[in-house]
Amino acid sequence: MNIASNSVQTKTVRASSRLSVFIPLFAALICVSSFWTIPLIPGLPIVLKNLVIVLTGVLLGTWRGAAATALFLLAGILGIPVFANAGGIAAFLSPAGGYMIGYVVGAFVAGFIAGKPSITDKKPTVIYSIRIVAALFIGFTVILLFGSLWLMYLNSKSADPKAVSGVFWGGIVPFIPGDGVKFILSIPLAFALRPIAARYINPKA
Repeated sequence: MNIASNSVQTKTVRASSRLSVFIPLFAALICVSSFWTIPLIPGLPIVLKNLVIVLTGVLLGTWRGAAATALFLLAGILGIPVFANAGGIAAFLSPAGGYMIGYVVGAFVAGFIAGKPSITDKKPTVIYSIRIVAALFIGFTVILLFGSLWLMYLNSKSADPKAVSGVFWGGIVPFIPGDGVKFILSIPLAFALRPIAARYINPKA
């Protein structure tokens, strides 16, 4: 009995160790994606960072997706040059601060809606397909929403505040074309990668 018990414990530890690798791995991918761009519009390249972040949530699930994104932010706080602008805590007080918090929430929400990946995802049903597309769409939307709310807050503290509605939509509308492209790209990627992720994250399902 002791031998069997030790064997089970060993397998559990190995599985846990294997799964823990995915968090820093995806955090590293998010860091690298900060420098990946699509030159779709002259003078306005599309950064792929939020695409990778939303996919991280959909592939890893709620807490792992959020943890990987939080680890990326921690790297920036510690001074590693992974942010587009200045690093450190000051980055969260900048106009981009709301989007950065939205990264973690967006990854968590996308993972929650998508659910844990399963090897059965190889044969997607209609309901499953709708859930994945909704998870991706809402993940992108949450990031934009947090960014806009933070811009509204900063605007309310300024000496010459602009109209609330203008500031709110100003944090969303300019990003719609780029995020629309990334949302479309994320759909086939999510369907293709979830069954692969399931082999390591949820092999028994």
